[in-house]
Amino acid sequence: MACAHIGDIAHLQPPKLSQSVHREECTQCFDNQDGPLGIDVCLTCFNGGCLDKERHHARSHAEKKRHTFTLNIKRKLKPSTNRVEDEEPPAKMKKLAIVEEREEDKYEHRTALKCWKCDPETGRELPDASTDPHVQSLISGVMQSLSSARQSEVKAWEEEIAACEHTLMLEQLVTGPIAASGLAHCTKCDLKENLWLCLTCGSLGCGRQQYGGVGGNGHGLQHYEETKHPVSVKLGTITPEGTADIYCYVCNDSKLDPELARHLGNFGINVQTQTKTEKSMTELQIEHNLKFDFSLTGEDGKALEPVFGPALTGLSNLGNSCYMASVIQTLFSLAPFRERYLPTAATHWELCQEPLPASCVDCQMHKLADGLLSGRYSHPRPHTTQSPSAPKEMNPLAHDSPTPVFQDGVRPAGFKALVGKGHEEFATMRQQDAEEFFTHFVSVLRRHAKRLGLDVAREPTEVFAFGMEQRLECGECKRVSYRVDAADTASVPVPARGTGKDAEGKTVYGEVRLQECLDILTGAEALEYQCPGCQKKVIATKRTKFATFPQVLVVHAKKFQLVNWVPSKLDIPVILPEDDVLQLDEYLGRGLQSGETELPKDEPAVQGLPQFNEAAMGQLEAMGFPTVRCQKALLATGNADAEAAMEWLFAHMDDPDIDAPLDLQASAGGPEPAAEQVAMLADMGFTEKQARKALRETGKTLRAILATD
Repeated sequence: MACAHIGDIAHLQPPKLSQSVHREECTQCFDNQDGPLGIDVCLTCFNGGCLDKERHHARSHAEKKRHTFTLNIKRKLKPSTNRVEDEEPPAKMKKLAIVEEREEDKYEHRTALKCWKCDPETGRELPDASTDPHVQSLISGVMQSLSSARQSEVKAWEEEIAACEHTLMLEQLVTGPIAASGLAHCTKCDLKENLWLCLTCGSLGCGRQQYGGVGGNGHGLQHYEETKHPVSVKLGTITPEGTADIYCYVCNDSKLDPELARHLGNFGINVQTQTKTEKSMTELQIEHNLKFDFSLTGEDGKALEPVFGPALTGLSNLGNSCYMASVIQTLFSLAPFRERYLPTAATHWELCQEPLPASCVDCQMHKLADGLLSGRYSHPRPHTTQSPSAPKEMNPLAHDSPTPVFQDGVRPAGFKALVGKGHEEFATMRQQDAEEFFTHFVSVLRRHAKRLGLDVAREPTEVFAFGMEQRLECGECKRVSYRVDAADTASVPVPARGTGKDAEGKTVYGEVRLQECLDILTGAEALEYQCPGCQKKVIATKRTKFATFPQVLVVHAKKFQLVNWVPSKLDIPVILPEDDVLQLDEYLGRGLQSGETELPKDEPAVQGLPQFNEAAMGQLEAMGFPTVRCQKALLATGNADAEAAMEWLFAHMDDPDIDAPLDLQASAGGPEPAAEQVAMLADMGFTEKQARKALRETGKTLRAILATD
């Protein structure tokens, strides 16, 4: 029987390039296109929904949104995929080029148009409609579009490579066509790939050994060390559009050469005739990170045994996503997060008012809870490379199995894209700090709860909340002030005590007890202070203690030091108490005590220091910067964020007064800058707040600042 609603499909359009198409996985659970039922992609909004009888997310979406048509997509590996490595290469190579492993080469796809008005329970398949040109256009648009997961990956991996002074001011000492023989192999060895052309003199040298087994003897680097010619281009990456891998040895980073076509033309190389034959450094890095095989052995060297079942589901590597996976697994091991997001998942899926589940924080949290805790996705990885003669009933956990079979886990790509959206670091695929992500993630959950009008005090994030008591005592009048700052992590300094060198020449650090770190955190610290009681500068004593304790204490070990002004992490073992019991009573502050006299509260300097951005202070101190430098940097940049403060620090490292105590009254007493001076700094990219502070605190005119800084 023909579909009575097929005429409505004429109003639907294929997805635009900017639209996310959720064709790989359900947006509310981790059921995907590889399952027996596949995924239904809504042809109106391109949401992906599963067809499980208990979850029925595709059906719920059709009912809620009144979207009629979906495209069911199923996928399975082609049998030949497992035997590609056995195929012999052609007798003669006719063309050297990169052969991309395309999805259509690896998988077989089955698609079916469905109408949910004809069958509101499971959707009715419309095989006859697939021959209609407009329907074919819709199907083709969905299948050829960049999937939501791949779209977020591509955006995250995009590098913002900029030009540097060495590419912009490049001087070519030797020009003229280079003979074909001069571009055949490295001038110092016989390597014919991974070749880098010096854009100063035209010398060809092999690069360093790269990910994926790409060979290299480092003769390009050796050429730079001998000649100091700064910029080279990787030959196999040149495209007709004039792009290529450009490396500046002085900057020690990938750079952009806006005049690459002209620079290569001086050597007789026409970019318009070039074909990209090698992977770029970014592509190799992506491939390396996505294929990285983590060690599956314990500290004793024995192979780890795979486990399966409820609350035993892993997270797939998205590429440099270890920091996120460790935080997620830790959070969902806690009862408050389990109780908040697992039992109510089905209810939320039914009642969610967000336009799309992919843009709802709660939907993605319930999806993670269901994926990690239900056990639904905790099963052995399919034997895709198993011999055809192997019995299907082979137990993957049997002792006679050659290697244990682990699980694929679930891919939190949608969660990562949503939580990292708009964040300059977590929106990328670069490796990040777990503590910084934890802090950001907790903030995301709290903002979401506030927006919905929920009682934040009842949210699971509050198990981490506690107060840190700051006590300041004047060394002259002995009066005190107290302040309590809200916190979610205790950032403790870890002393670095070298004990020698290992076989590779790396410094070996001695063990540090956690109690020692807490002793340092809560110890007394002397500082210069403008006492509002004495009305003069004095030496005050500052002490930090816990005002309250959290249900779950998150300890951030600050194991960093600056090496050539670059923060590097130190491998210092932090030892927990032997009985796994950490007594914190001695670190608890008691507030104003009997016999203590408070400093005047109506004075602006009662607390000695302004309220600094706590997250930024924590990040800067974790990198090894002294507290007074961090405070000055935040004051100078409008107390905005760690990145702006770090740039200020690097630019002012050599200031003679960089470690001098803060003079807050002098800072506050500067003249109000002229409006035109503020406007000129603002035109240069500074915020109005930063411009006013810089002009006021330096007491300089704009011209004087530019001349001296």
